[in-house]
Amino acid sequence: MEIRPIKTENDYEKALKRLEIIFDASPDSIEGDEAEILTMLIDNYENQYFPIQAPDPIEAIKIRMEEMNIKQKDLIGVIGGKSRVSEILNKKKRLTVDMIRKLERILNISASVLVDNYQLTK
Repeated sequence: MEIRPIKTENDYEKALKRLEIIFDASPDSIEGDEAEILTMLIDNYENQYFPIQAPDPIEAIKIRMEEMNIKQKDLIGVIGGKSRVSEILNKKKRLTVDMIRKLERILNISASVLVDNYQLTK
């Protein structure tokens, strides 16, 4: 198959179908090389037209808590008392700089994710 840039949705669909066919090709083969190049082209197209938005800070915290099997009670003392933890996780109060620093260290979430603005609930 001739490899060409992915410029349209149709090009994208064709590339995905072709990659599906050659996905398991040996890395040291012509089809393996084609699969590697197609993967880069598809990734580039997806990043341009279907960018993945980072979750808001609270969703990022909840996702990481689930991944690490951390419960809400485990954050007591890290970001405040029981009611403060609840207020933060329910978007009633905003994270402070001190909370962000601690969460960055404990949950290994980049501070740049945690400082993003998010909508408080009423």
